[in-house]
This record gives sequence, C-alpha cells and structure tokens, in this order.
Amino acid sequence: MSVKAAATHIDWTKLTTSLGLKTETVAALGAFRKRNEEARRVLGDLQEQKTAVDFAHYRKILKNQAVVDDLEKAFKSFKPASYDVQAQIKSIDAVEAKALERAKSTATKVESELADLQATLKNIETSRPVEELTVRISSHLNGEGD
Repeated sequence: MSVKAAATHIDWTKLTTSLGLKTETVAALGAFRKRNEEARRVLGDLQEQKTAVDFAHYRKILKNQAVVDDLEKAFKSFKPASYDVQAQIKSIDAVEAKALERAKSTATKVESELADLQATLKNIETSRPVEELTVRISSHLNGEGD
C-alpha cells in the first residue's frame, strides 16, 4: 500500500483511544492530523488553479511589447529552487526517537508497577484471614497466648 493510501486509511479515533496513549501524545497526533488535512486542502486548491499564462492576450492589450517579451522569457526560464529537507527529516527522527524512548520508559514503568501489584495481590491472597488474626491478637493481649 502506498504512503498516500495508507495515510487516508488511518482510523484516527481508534488510534487515539485503543492504544492507551498519553494525553500529550494524543494532542500531538491531533495537531499533526490538523496540519496534514490543512496541507492537503491547500495542495488541492493550488492544483486546481490555472497555471498557464496567455502572453498573446497581454501582447494585444499592452502597448509595451518589450515588457511582455521580458516576462515571457523570465517565465520560460524559471526553474523552481530545490529545497533540502534533511533538517526537517532529522527533526522528525529526533521527535520519533524521543517518543519511542518515552514509550519504552512507560512500558518498563507499567511492567514494574504491574509486577508490584501482582506481588501485593499474591501476598493478600496468601495471608491469614482478619478474623483469625484478631482472635489470636486478643487472646495474646488477655494473657491466654502461648
């Protein structure tokens, strides 16, 4: 599946609710989604715009033909500037690495807390009933103990 097709098939509500993400992660995903949708909308608007220039029309209505010739020459010789996006990619990679590090830290913390809770539960399950402890303590206090 292409990246474009994959991006359109993301179930954002399921992504944010079912994965148990932190609120800051959900907020970051929401902001990313909003920027993505806005960029797609702007791109669609720009692609719909007419890009051809009718220089013959301007030659008919303007007296100064040299201006039209200069503009046509500049238009035809225009080459878009290439843009190095490596800095943005590095920034994205850094954010991704930080998010991955946080996720691993959270997973480790959750596993540790889960192990502690399981140990506490096992301790509770294997302990003597409260009634038994109360009788033994009260008999010991009354001098009837061993």
